[in-house]
Amino acid sequence: MSEPHFLVHSPKDNVGVVVVEDLKAGTEMLGVITETDTTINVKALHDVPIGHKVALQELKEGDTIIKYGEDIGRMIGAAETGGHVHVHNLKTKRW
Repeated sequence: MSEPHFLVHSPKDNVGVVVVEDLKAGTEMLGVITETDTTINVKALHDVPIGHKVALQELKEGDTIIKYGEDIGRMIGAAETGGHVHVHNLKTKRW
């Protein structure tokens, strides 16, 4: 297996975390779901910095985001599959 571009902790997650530097739009990304040791493939729609999230499915405004199998917030903007998910379109539900 090649080195993964992003990691997903739980099959319940709808975002993955980029683990490579300088990920460019158009990259056919390899992702690993660590809980099940399986792989998934998603095409990056944007340049995404290391540590930022990518959408594993189409996400709409108001959708709950699951990371590590846990609710981490809600979308305040949309993201297509392979899109960049970060503070510009994701907010915590705490405030």
